Amino acid sequence: MFRRRTRALSCLLTAACVAAAATGLTAAVGLTFAPAAQAATVTVTSGLQFRDTSGNPVHAHGGGVLKVGDYYYWFGENRNADNTFRYVSAYRSTDLRTWEFRNNVLTQSSHAELNVANIERPKVTFNSSTGQFVMWMHKENGRDYGEARAAVATSSTVDGNYTYRGSFRPLNHMSRDITLFRDDDGTGYMISAANENADLHVYRLTADYLGIAAQVQRLWPGSWREAPAMFKRNGVYFLLTSGATGWGPNQQRYSTASSVTGTWSALQNIGDNTAFGSQTAYVLPVQGSQTTSYLYLGDRWAGAWNGQVNSSEYVWLPLQFPSNTTMTMSWNPQVTIDTATGVVQPATGPLAQLVARHSGKCLDVTSNSTADSARTLQWPCGSGTNQRFTVQDLGNGYARIVARHSGKCLDVSSNSTADGATVLQYTCGGATNQQWQVRDVGSGYADLVARHSGKCAQVDGASTADGTGIVQRTCGSGTNQQWQRRAA
Repeated sequence: MFRRRTRALSCLLTAACVAAAATGLTAAVGLTFAPAAQAATVTVTSGLQFRDTSGNPVHAHGGGVLKVGDYYYWFGENRNADNTFRYVSAYRSTDLRTWEFRNNVLTQSSHAELNVANIERPKVTFNSSTGQFVMWMHKENGRDYGEARAAVATSSTVDGNYTYRGSFRPLNHMSRDITLFRDDDGTGYMISAANENADLHVYRLTADYLGIAAQVQRLWPGSWREAPAMFKRNGVYFLLTSGATGWGPNQQRYSTASSVTGTWSALQNIGDNTAFGSQTAYVLPVQGSQTTSYLYLGDRWAGAWNGQVNSSEYVWLPLQFPSNTTMTMSWNPQVTIDTATGVVQPATGPLAQLVARHSGKCLDVTSNSTADSARTLQWPCGSGTNQRFTVQDLGNGYARIVARHSGKCLDVSSNSTADGATVLQYTCGGATNQQWQVRDVGSGYADLVARHSGKCAQVDGASTADGTGIVQRTCGSGTNQQWQRRAA
């Protein structure tokens, strides 16, 4: 297995380019629909599998977003159970929360080359001179990561069936994680991981966006960067990337430049050391009547917990810009989005303290730690964010309980089913030892029942002492197993 294979996404169009390209596109969409309703402010919760309007999981992994008219179109990977290529699926939304499935725009039957293949990180842009929607993607043979090729497909409608035009190595260079960027003047660029992911190459596209005109950059040779996402803000180009650590999340870094072909700054860290358990997929400019905000779209890959790609989850976070050439990203379990005004910001709630009935003390992550495996305990209730939790409904009778300060989930250590197993925090994933049933016991209290074991989180030994650890034990009637959700 190729050790440094890529798992993320990238960027497509700046808001200004999208607006310009969208002019006159209504006829090109090719599907009849009623005018879109005016979008209102919505709240999106990170670390979940999104659902479409039919209740099915949204499979747009490693994807990108293109705005056409009132709609945002989201394209991404939809894989087979063995993680090989099945579809590139397309969804649309006016508010970035309510996603309608539109079409599987590229399938195994689209071309013989796709019968057994891996197709990753599809990105779509519009070429105003040809009237074609152009998709670039990373293509492999479905068995290993030895091909390292780029591939191209086109369609005259944004969510119609795309015609596969073949795959190749750009100027004979390897090409893995891939993204597209269209500049304000209409120049198209493709950015991809090259040389076994050791380098990042930037290519200028031909005028029709179907081929490579020239290589214009070789960035950070030997630095092992992948998952590129490029966007432009106030005349400054930003390029966000991750390290190459397979499915596992890592420290993401970014660079800036005054032109795509100019000198790029030294790489700077952003977010925490795992990008809050995610990898760059895309940076989406949300342009509205008041402002343009920039939304980080990340993939929380299920391979990190030995799951299938189609079990992966999404992490969406607002980017902040302390200066014209710096940006930051902080964890928040929810983000509010108003596509009409362009305002994207952290949501203020809902947050809760979890108060043990027998002691009146709060569930607390020790020492405000953000580390995996930091233990939980009881402590006098205060104002610390390590005592604030979001209860995320998974829609299956269970919830994840996410610490506000770290973005990590309450977890039973090592998936243990034994009495006395420690309850700690760990990077969120799809495992059932991070899923809890909040079971009402009356009088405003509830048991927290671990799905994998059927056992309850409790304050060990019914102690009322500060610092007593939280463990799982067989559920009973003890008040040290009963928790009040107190609004915080």
